[in-house]
This record gives sequence, C-alpha cells and structure tokens, in this order.
Amino acid sequence: MSLAEVQPIETSGATVKKPTDQPASAAGATEAAPAQGERSYLQIFKSSATIAGSSLVQLIFSIARNKSAALWLGPDGVGLMGLYNSIIDLAQGLAGSGLVGSGVRQIAEANGTGDATLIARTATALRWLALALGICGALLLILFATPVASLTFGDSTHSVGVAMVAAAVFLRLFASGQTALLQGLRKIGDLARVNIFAAMFGACSFIALIWAFGKDGIVPALILDGGILAALAWYHARRIDVAKSDFTAREISTEARQMLRLGLVFMANGLFTLGATYAVRIIVTHEAGIGAAGLYQAAWALASLYAGFILQAMGVDFYPRLTAAAKDNDECNRLVNEQTHVSILLAGPGLLATLTLAPLVVHLFYSAEFSGAVDILRWFCLGMMLRIVAWPMGFIVLAKNEQRIFFWTELIAALVQVGLSFLLVQRYGPAGAGAAFFGLYLWHSALIGYLANRISGFRWSAENIRVGGSYILMAIVVCVAFAELDSLQAMGLGLVLTALCSLHSLHALLTLVPHERLPRAIARFVRK
Repeated sequence: MSLAEVQPIETSGATVKKPTDQPASAAGATEAAPAQGERSYLQIFKSSATIAGSSLVQLIFSIARNKSAALWLGPDGVGLMGLYNSIIDLAQGLAGSGLVGSGVRQIAEANGTGDATLIARTATALRWLALALGICGALLLILFATPVASLTFGDSTHSVGVAMVAAAVFLRLFASGQTALLQGLRKIGDLARVNIFAAMFGACSFIALIWAFGKDGIVPALILDGGILAALAWYHARRIDVAKSDFTAREISTEARQMLRLGLVFMANGLFTLGATYAVRIIVTHEAGIGAAGLYQAAWALASLYAGFILQAMGVDFYPRLTAAAKDNDECNRLVNEQTHVSILLAGPGLLATLTLAPLVVHLFYSAEFSGAVDILRWFCLGMMLRIVAWPMGFIVLAKNEQRIFFWTELIAALVQVGLSFLLVQRYGPAGAGAAFFGLYLWHSALIGYLANRISGFRWSAENIRVGGSYILMAIVVCVAFAELDSLQAMGLGLVLTALCSLHSLHALLTLVPHERLPRAIARFVRK
C-alpha cells in the first residue's frame, strides 16, 4: 500500500562529492547537467534491469504456481492460502521489529566506514537478533493461534493450521537477517539469485504438495517456502567475507539494541500496511465469503506482478541515491523527477495492457472460475498507475528523515484504505476493495505531493505532468469503454491505446540513453 512495503537500502555513510575546482558559470552548469542526468538515467536502467530480470524468472514460476492453485484448489483454496499468508506477514511484521529496515541501515553505515571489525560486529548482532526474534514470533503465534484463527476465519477450525504456520514465521525472520546483510552490503546479484531460486524451488514444492494433498497441502507448502528461502539466504550470506572476531555479549547486545530502537519506526509503519491488508481481507471474507477473498488475492497478485519490480528498484537503488542528495533540494527534486519519468514510461504500457486484457490475463494465470477477479484487477491497475507516481515523492519524506510525517501519513493511509473498503465492499462486493485501493491512491498522491512540496519545494516537471496525465487518462478511457461499449469494441480501443503508449514509451526511454551506447539502427530510429 505504501512505502513501508519496500525495505530500502540506506547508505548513510555515503557522501555526494561536488566539484569545487571549476568555475560556477552558467555555461559550465549547462554542460554538466546532461552528463549528470545521463549517469542518473543509466543507473536507474541498470538497477531496474537487475530487478526486472529476477522478477521475470519469478513471474514464470508464479504463473505455474497460480495456475496450479486455481485448477486444484479453486477460489476457496486460493482465498485460504491468501489468509494464511496474511497471518504470516502480520506476525512477521510484528515480531520482526523492523529488523530488515534497521539492519540494512546499520550494515550500510558500518560498510561506509570501511571498518571491518564494525561490519563484523554489526553482522553478528543482526544474525543473532534475527534468530531471537524468529523464535519469539513463532511462540507468540502458537500461543494466540485460536483467537487469530477465530478472528480471521470466523471460527477456531483452522487453529492447528495457524499454529503450524508459526514455523514459517520463524524461517522467514531468520532469512530476513541474512537478506538484510546482503542488502546492506549491496550484494544485489546475490539477492537476485536468492529470489530466483526461492521462487523456483518454492513453486515446485508447492505444486507437488497441493497436487498430492489438495487444500491440506497449503500449510506445509507455506512452511517449506520459508525453509527454502532461509536456506538460500543463509548460504549466500555465509559466503560474504566478514572479519572473524570474538565479541562479548555486551558488544552484541549494544548493536542489537540500536537496531531495535531504529527498527521500531520501520515496524510501526510496516504494521500499518500489513494490518490494513489483513483487515481488508477479513472484510472481504466476512462480507462475501472465502471464495471472494480468493478473487481478491488473485487480482492483487496479478496487479503487483508487473509494477512490483519498478517499486522494488526504487527501494534497492533509488532511495540510497536520494538519501545521499537529501540536503540539496534541487538535486533531490531532480532525482525524483527522473525516477518518476522512467517509472511512468516503464509501468504505463504494462498496466494498460493488463487493464485491457484483464479477462485473458485472469484466465491465463488462474481459470474461468476466477472471472469475478476481472473488475477488481482493473481497479487495482488504476491504483497502481497512481502508486507509481506517488512513491518517488514519498521517498523524499524518508530521505529527509521526516519520521513524524512518515508515521502519520502511513497511519492515515491505512485508515483510509480500511474505511473505504468497509464502505465499498458492503455496497459493491469484492470489487469495492479494488475501488478502495484506487481511492486510497487518489488521496495519497495528492497528500504526498503537497508534503513533498512543503519539505523540499518539489514540483513535477512539465514532461512528467504531460506523460503521466496522458497515461492515466488512457487507463480511465479504457475502463469507461468496458463499462459503456461492447467488450470487443472496448478491447479493440484498449489495444490501440496500449500500442500507442508502448511505442511512445519505447522511443522516450531510448532517448534517455546516450546514443553512443545504442546500436546504429536504434540510434537512427531515436533521432527520427
């Protein structure tokens, strides 16, 4: 729902070096800006390509996983799986105490000093803290399994299942300590490999278990998912060459306390997001049944597939670059406009295509039983368009370390989404939850734009206003067409607009890359 969903890398030890030995003439500034912009765009493309590559592989296995769940479990089974996942996510967020966010920051700061002993001490504290929090989280979920099951499912029938997924909570929290170490040291390649192999092995084990046991295989599959992730993360993290030293319990506890203090800020905001997601699923389940929750889960998964890698790239690469420039408002605002521009160009065609081909996409990834997810998916696509625009601005709040503003905007966003969902699901059924997501980002985009302007004087560039406004207008036109026209006519219009959007995005993205880095044929195309 908001920035708390992405655990970013923060390189607090990084500094921005500015040339001081050259005259600050207008001509010099004009000559330097394009080169600086080109480097920035290349960095955005590079990080996006790395994340996109791993996301593409994950997408392939996700298709197989979702299709198998749809065919063998149906909407009720998919809904059951989504509710169990929500319980695991919420328990992990509560017990994790913001470990990933604070751990990444502490490791990045230690790495910035170049002090091998400090890095080793921080890494050791992170690993022990992840283990301790994982044990605490699992025990708490086991202890409260019956009330959690009653709240989630309406009765205590699934209490045993809830207690069993405590093992998944432990394994995921243990894995989070390893991935935080990789992320803090900017081992993006290792992180990508962890995600790829976790998706591959996880999909294979999931398909095997639900094929053999049906709905009874859901809980074991979720536990095995956590085990696979933990094993892969531990394998890659232990390969990192960290200085070997013996640390006292006092030294380890001091580092751990620092992580926990910082982590409480991340945890509070992360819990707003996870709590809102959990609450919306409960609202949908109680109002329309567990099958409706399955439709919601299917639509959310599809809407997040394409936009996910763009949002992840912001957390992995854009946020630390923005943090380094946070004291320079002009530089900060330039980076946000550049990231927004690239994100809109990357996301627009894919989201418009998903919106247009929603029935086919749902049938491809799931089955005909999930046709009720089409309207929810279209609302999600509209919301994702606004989300792509709002997130880069939201990182200004984090980069400027405006913790109080971050806290209240996240809390209010959670309340808005839950409130809208409660009102709209009662009136429109599961599609109301999708409409609530769109309504949330209408409000959130306006609010975060206002706050970004107050904090750093941020304004969208004229190009971003033109392109972003055009793409959002296209999406709205396609939605109205499906409501007012014959489905074939609406699909034809949507495909035409998607083609125009894709051609424009491709041409615009290529113009951002220096021509000498492009093949001659493509360079000639760009110059036309």
